[in-house]
Amino acid sequence: MDKTPVRIELKDVSFKYPEGTGALSGIDMKISGGEFTGILGANGSGKTTMLKVIDGIMKNYLGSVLLDGQEIRRLSPRMIYGRMGLVFQNPDDQLFAASVYEDVAFGPRNMGFEEAEVHERVVNALRAVGMEECAKRGINNLSYGQKKRAAMAGLLAMGHEILLMDEPTAGLDPMGEYRMMELLTRLNRENGVTIVMATNSVELVPIFLHRLYILSRGRLKRQGTPEEVFTTPEEMESVKLRLPQIAELIWRLKNEDGAPFKKVPLTVGEARRLMLEFLKDGKEKGPGDGLLA
Repeated sequence: MDKTPVRIELKDVSFKYPEGTGALSGIDMKISGGEFTGILGANGSGKTTMLKVIDGIMKNYLGSVLLDGQEIRRLSPRMIYGRMGLVFQNPDDQLFAASVYEDVAFGPRNMGFEEAEVHERVVNALRAVGMEECAKRGINNLSYGQKKRAAMAGLLAMGHEILLMDEPTAGLDPMGEYRMMELLTRLNRENGVTIVMATNSVELVPIFLHRLYILSRGRLKRQGTPEEVFTTPEEMESVKLRLPQIAELIWRLKNEDGAPFKKVPLTVGEARRLMLEFLKDGKEKGPGDGLLA
């Protein structure tokens, strides 16, 4: 039986903007400590709104949002931000100091730590995101990806155990996307940081995430492991998403062309293993059996 404590829980959460636009409806969700969770949805599905509700930025919701079993509306900002923080999609909305060091140091200083403690926290946070050599650099001299890392360091320096990430790979090139996901995975596995990531990148999700929620028009449509959530192209299209490309290829070979794959893989590595098995079986049975005919 899994005894990992639930860090974040949403119970029947709904949210409307002041002009009446419904953004979330009847959301139920549990996120355990140490999980790397994804909220997957098309643009306009409500992902960013959900993260802001979880972070306590938006309080006029219906239902309950619990942080470690406590209703978040009853917690002070200091109690929330000592444990959890949101990294915005655009890091320029979050960074404001002249240098990387000063920006990362702002949070711990504002929390009242002595300067020696502030320095140690800044150094450790920058090391965690691979930015220790950039401490003295000006914010305006950073690349887009470095700015995202600096924003993460600012939260880690405050002792955050939970990172809420809004489209962390947006605006990055393919190699930058992969490096960002590797960084988040390392923070999750080695540092024990609980990560909740809003994204629409179906290609990266199966490689890194433990659990996945699909959000469409403010409603949760599906949840589970990536293998449980990614089903058929038609079902994904109904929520304005698609299967990872390698998964759609194998799905069509299996269901439309009769290729005897036992499952639909979600990653290139898994697809490679299945195709090698497929070719091996075909050689053993011979072309007359239809596998390689």
